[in-house]
Amino acid sequence: MKKFFLLIVASLFVTGAFAQDWSVGGRAGAGLQVMGQYDYASNRYLEARFGMSWSNTHQYVDIFGTWAETPITADFTILHNWRIFEFDWTPSAGIWNFDAGAGVNVGGRETWAYVGVAGMARLSFTFNNIPLTLGADWTPSFGPSINYTKGYREAYYNFHALFNFAVTCTYRF
Repeated sequence: MKKFFLLIVASLFVTGAFAQDWSVGGRAGAGLQVMGQYDYASNRYLEARFGMSWSNTHQYVDIFGTWAETPITADFTILHNWRIFEFDWTPSAGIWNFDAGAGVNVGGRETWAYVGVAGMARLSFTFNNIPLTLGADWTPSFGPSINYTKGYREAYYNFHALFNFAVTCTYRF
């Protein structure tokens, strides 16, 4: 798994060394995440996010029958996004975009982990004279989750649904 992850990271860096289509920034809402975007076509881009989330708290009944809660979790999302529409509402200041995408969301903490499919819908504004984009997005995620307290024999399998709203700010290179 480590070799596969390193291969993907290395391929992204090699591809990015020859292109100037990178954006980096942050995302704040139901958590704090750093994000990177790579535009590989005029209307398509990859987006990776990593950070912490407190919206992904998960309540479950533990082995003693009491409610337990997982607080702040590590969260990683990778999305393939499309620019659906470009609106020319403010031509002197910049361009408005509506983007949508799909991908994978994984995360967890201590004895709880989740993986799921993720979607994304974003309305953003790209300035003309400044390489900055501001946006607001919604990223729902659905999939299985597991609480493994003492190994796989006592694991609790569940289903998670996350509805994450946030504001984003990215700087284009």
